[in-house]
Amino acid sequence: MNSFIYDIPVKVYFGENQLQHLGKELSKFGKRVLLTYGGGSIKKTGLYDTVISEIEKNGLEVFELSGIEPNPRIESVRKGVRICKDEKIDVLLAVGGGSTLDATKFMAAGACVEHDPWDFLSENWAPIEKALPVITVLTLAATGSEMDAGGVISNPETQDKIGRLAPPMLPKVSFLDPTLTYTVSPYQTACGAADMMSHIMEVYFNMEQDLYMLDYFMEGMMRTIIKYAPIAMREPENYEARANLMWTSSWAINGFVNGGKRQAWSCHPMEHELSAIYDITHGLGLAILTPRWMEYCLDESTVSKYVQFGVNVFGIDERQEPMVIARQSIEKLSEFLFGTLGLKRTFTEVGIRAEDFPVMARKACGNGVLPGFKPLAQEDIERIFEMCQ
Repeated sequence: MNSFIYDIPVKVYFGENQLQHLGKELSKFGKRVLLTYGGGSIKKTGLYDTVISEIEKNGLEVFELSGIEPNPRIESVRKGVRICKDEKIDVLLAVGGGSTLDATKFMAAGACVEHDPWDFLSENWAPIEKALPVITVLTLAATGSEMDAGGVISNPETQDKIGRLAPPMLPKVSFLDPTLTYTVSPYQTACGAADMMSHIMEVYFNMEQDLYMLDYFMEGMMRTIIKYAPIAMREPENYEARANLMWTSSWAINGFVNGGKRQAWSCHPMEHELSAIYDITHGLGLAILTPRWMEYCLDESTVSKYVQFGVNVFGIDERQEPMVIARQSIEKLSEFLFGTLGLKRTFTEVGIRAEDFPVMARKACGNGVLPGFKPLAQEDIERIFEMCQ
């Protein structure tokens, strides 16, 4: 078990009608607020009016940046940075899903430096030592960005999609109201569930067997997703389902499960290259990749983890041969992702072409080896991509 420091000082307001505290929390950081959001769905649902009312009720001045993309782009970050500097913004308020939250974090960091915010993510890897305070109002259970210090930004010019963690970008306060996810479509609910599953599995599939408690915690979260995602898709206003998914999304990636089981991730770096070029939904890309990655990594040295996964998460009969259980666990996961959730199962279905496999694989492993559950070189990643066709 690794030694670690666990420090997640995010104040969470969970449940209905918590936005009555929004103005009070914003006021702690200043008077000038930059409100960020995506394509305008918050106006259709009435959330925008609620947020503006709470801001104005507390005598705060609001500035806006809308149109943040599903795979947030560096140009949106640059726009936010310019507003922060020009208008002397005190605090940023991100209202939306993970894309809006991720972009807002980098705006907050970019407002504190003179260089281009892409320098945080390019080969320059400029230090992130300071950021303006960020408060979030979550409208989609998926990325866990409301309770972590990271974000992922795309650059269409270079066809890169890069993520980074930095403690100064951790939100100060997050509002998690499950009723705000009632209008999320079945498709986006499914993609969010796949993203959450992947966050957990990237840590869970680890051959260190010394953290029994965390394994059981992760298995419980995966069973929660498997139980409640289809309910939320069928009954979008089922509070129990939405609440369980929302809280799971936060705990899947807030540092708790991977503090003592630290290892590099595999599927996320591969997927980032897919959505960098093809701009597909992140959770969909992960859903297509994950069962094939599992199949590729399965051998006698890793089979025990698959057995644990299959028995404890899917209830597979443990009296069978280990390799039989392992293969059934992959089948069960595929049934959940492509059958129960109804997500597309191949690259061909989403328009990803084999001619791009070499460059995507090379970038995914950084011209070397992608460490993780099983180290993957470029040729390994290309084979996994081929299995997804």
